[in-house]
Amino acid sequence: MLINADFNRSAHCDTRQAAWIDSPQGGVQRIALDRLGEEMARATSLVRYAPGSRFPLHVHGGGEEILVLDGVFSDAQGDYPAGSYLRNPPLSQHAPWSQPGCTLLVKLWQFQPGDEQTVRILAEQQHWQGLPDGRQCCTLHHFAAEVVTLEQWPAGFSAQEPCAGGLELLVLDGELAADGQHWAAGSWLRLPAGHTLHWHSHGARLWLKRGHLSAPDCWALRGAQA
Repeated sequence: MLINADFNRSAHCDTRQAAWIDSPQGGVQRIALDRLGEEMARATSLVRYAPGSRFPLHVHGGGEEILVLDGVFSDAQGDYPAGSYLRNPPLSQHAPWSQPGCTLLVKLWQFQPGDEQTVRILAEQQHWQGLPDGRQCCTLHHFAAEVVTLEQWPAGFSAQEPCAGGLELLVLDGELAADGQHWAAGSWLRLPAGHTLHWHSHGARLWLKRGHLSAPDCWALRGAQA
């Protein structure tokens, strides 16, 4: 299965308008944002757990990155309410569930070789810093060229950003204009390496990942070894 699989091109999705598709596991649905492969895939998705649903024990061959968007996500290590950020490194395993239900941003098989850090950051543990340009920023993860942040952009903030290693974002709240288009809450956007982005914020809170699209990942390494 190939969805937004050309990483030399821009891709976007208004997840508020996208259809939820049942996964093979009952009570779990997905919106595919990008995907290479079938059930084992390099994938970026929104994943929705119905109340009381669970996933059987499974191994993350290429690692798993999660941002909890709403509800509470749980596994044997703890409960993770909205705003929590998790990284389960390659070959880790768990059997997650959600008692009240939850919605997640999930990325699979996208760890860089050598990135083996387990991360568990609850919303109340996030460290925010003010930047000179008026933005607020919380760094969630940094490995080699890859940087993952949460950012709060004030209304009226404008910038031009070269995306040397590519950029990916999800608008969590508010709205921004980028390259002449408006992106409201729920909008996902991926820009290739070498693109220069022109921003204007109407007041927005964002999840951003920079630098990762020009770096090798576990999926590419798997293909090279096949």
